[in-house]
Amino acid sequence: MLAYLSRYTHRVAISNSRLVTFDQHGVTFRWKDYRVESPDRSKLMTLTTDEFIRRFLIHVLPRGFHRIRHYGLLAKATCADNIARARELLAVPTPQAEPTDGTDPHPCPHCGGRMIVIETFARGSMPRHRPTGPMVAIRIDTS
Repeated sequence: MLAYLSRYTHRVAISNSRLVTFDQHGVTFRWKDYRVESPDRSKLMTLTTDEFIRRFLIHVLPRGFHRIRHYGLLAKATCADNIARARELLAVPTPQAEPTDGTDPHPCPHCGGRMIVIETFARGSMPRHRPTGPMVAIRIDTS
């Protein structure tokens, strides 16, 4: 999932050069099948106009969000080497992976993924933690 999303962090979801044709039947565009390790990984796909627009809009960031691009120490090509070198220069031990028994103590009720508890508060009381940044308008329902 991370590899898929990382392709959209600093550019448009689909460039004009990948669009092959569009007509009353739909939109045809080129896409790469990253599971194929051969020169013919580029393929064509035709979608109805509605489906194409739906898929494209999935990749449009909400208002207030910004695309990111890591470079320098955190550039993907050298990130692991740079962090290892920095730890070596600072004489910081390499962190050990946490042993896990395969169960997550706080799974997300929707997707089952890992959740980190920021704060627990009693019913009817207000949380002490306040969100910051572009999502400040979030209301917390305490009912």
